[in-house]
Amino acid sequence: MTPRPRQRRASRGPRRARKREPAWTRLDDDALLDKRFCDLRLTLAGSRLEHSVWRLYDELARKGIRFRPHFWLSEEWFSPDGVPGIAIPFYLAHPRLMRLERRYMHEVEGGNDKWLMRILRHETGHAIDTAFGLRRRKAWRETFGKASRRYPTRYSPRPTSRNFVLHLGHWYAQRHPTEDFAETFAVWLPPRSRWRSQYEGWPALAKLEYVDRTMRELEGRRAVRLARDTVEPLAGNQRTLREHYRRKRARYEIDLARSYDRRLLRVFGRREIHPRGPAASRFLREVRPQLRRLLIRRARMHPYLVNHVMRTATQRARVLDLRLKGSQRKAKRDVLGMLERIMLDMLLRDRENYAL
Repeated sequence: MTPRPRQRRASRGPRRARKREPAWTRLDDDALLDKRFCDLRLTLAGSRLEHSVWRLYDELARKGIRFRPHFWLSEEWFSPDGVPGIAIPFYLAHPRLMRLERRYMHEVEGGNDKWLMRILRHETGHAIDTAFGLRRRKAWRETFGKASRRYPTRYSPRPTSRNFVLHLGHWYAQRHPTEDFAETFAVWLPPRSRWRSQYEGWPALAKLEYVDRTMRELEGRRAVRLARDTVEPLAGNQRTLREHYRRKRARYEIDLARSYDRRLLRVFGRREIHPRGPAASRFLREVRPQLRRLLIRRARMHPYLVNHVMRTATQRARVLDLRLKGSQRKAKRDVLGMLERIMLDMLLRDRENYAL
């Protein structure tokens, strides 16, 4: 995508007819899974993604950053090494594909505007790092670490650490120095970000101040790397959606039984035993605001930790297809106790494994 002009000419003549939906949108899930990515013929233009990209460009312009990353559709989110651009997952280009993603992965990463902008800002941090070669700077390495460090397939985050910003889920900044920079940039970028007050007294504030100094230095400057390549675009991808989800589900298969499933099964019941009970995942979403306030105010849990645990519990309840087996009042009380125990266990393990 290229930056839009500042002004547009007023349209003349009759409005264009609404774009006709492709035939695959009318297929059932099983038939849709047999479609190849290249046959979907998806584009960013005209999709809900287009508005979010322009919004991101506006945020960069407000900060005086001349660089604009380019975007394309692929299977997953990523910003390739050596390419200052961003791949966006295919399912975000059409509501029908978002429904398919939710069915097979139980959530849609970037499925609402707020979440989408968070990820776009994060990936833009990677693209700016590439565009200006920031990771080669001595100050960058001293602030975030060596980008050449081996990238882990799994990592054990420290929930109580204040050395990292809190932005995407799973304490993602702790995964690797390049992710630390991208997360820090994403916190810094929004026009109304209150990063100075939000991170006052945290060691992570020094990282935000580094990003602030560096971006001011880059105001109006042309990027040193401007390649417009696309990596793994959909147009040349002959894999079927069925193959994609088979591989993706195997890759993201994680064992949460010890920390979530066992506790959830104490509060809720299996669908085959309680077929008429309301869905536990829907119940958790409905009581989330009230439980969130109690956990933050009464138990003094950090909002980031509360959001992470509640979101994971809701997702696992949906995967297990759990149902309420008693009154909602009792279930709410039991869920509150369950969430508190999960969070306390996480914090206890952190204190045992690390010197804070």
